[in-house]
Amino acid sequence: MTQRVAVVTGAGSGIGRAVALALAEGGAQVAVADLDPDAAAATAELGVRLYPYRVDVADPESVDTLRIGVEDRLGAAAVLVNCAGWDRTAPFLDATADFAAKVVAINYLGPVHTCRAFLPGMIEAGGGKIVNVASDAGRVGSSGETIYAGAKGGVIALTKSIAREMARHSINVNCVCPGPTDTPLFAAQDERLKDALIKAIPFRRLARPEEIAAAVLFFASEAASFVTGQVLSVSGGLTMAG
Repeated sequence: MTQRVAVVTGAGSGIGRAVALALAEGGAQVAVADLDPDAAAATAELGVRLYPYRVDVADPESVDTLRIGVEDRLGAAAVLVNCAGWDRTAPFLDATADFAAKVVAINYLGPVHTCRAFLPGMIEAGGGKIVNVASDAGRVGSSGETIYAGAKGGVIALTKSIAREMARHSINVNCVCPGPTDTPLFAAQDERLKDALIKAIPFRRLARPEEIAAAVLFFASEAASFVTGQVLSVSGGLTMAG
């Protein structure tokens, strides 16, 4: 990763923060991008080669502003990691149209916008790595997260399709699907749901953000130079039969 430029969305906390720190520790120059600029700055203060940026991944203009800022300061991105995400647990029939639109705009269209913004630079450079962080909800479904699961399922399909189109440009595109992970988003869920999920995991615990980051780092590294269009679940065995 030495001197490579990496962009991580949703890097203000949770999995995104762990990914940004792991990439920086590997030698990358990391653009720490988040909707909350204070959270991005807090992540940047935790290490070296970390540069905070504000971005709203649901807004294509905001994403393009991020790209311009990164290229002006650090250079063209060689690695893009899409970690930004949002959800709120509720029965499908209780979901409003506005809620559904927000979930899809952040969790699915966010990666669409960022990939569209950063891929031309990777093509010009002759290669690159994209890692989309989806969810095992998108692989096997999840009660109370139906729209979120649908959006993340879309990210999985998006990953595979872009991988097919970008292979001729030597751009690897892969997907990491976390299971329940110890993040602020998980902490905000209903206590009964959290307890049920933990009991269902064969390891009987949540994933640590660093464990998800390790999978992302593999896909972003030269160790995965001949791997593309793949989906890796990091779920403690929860979805091993999915």
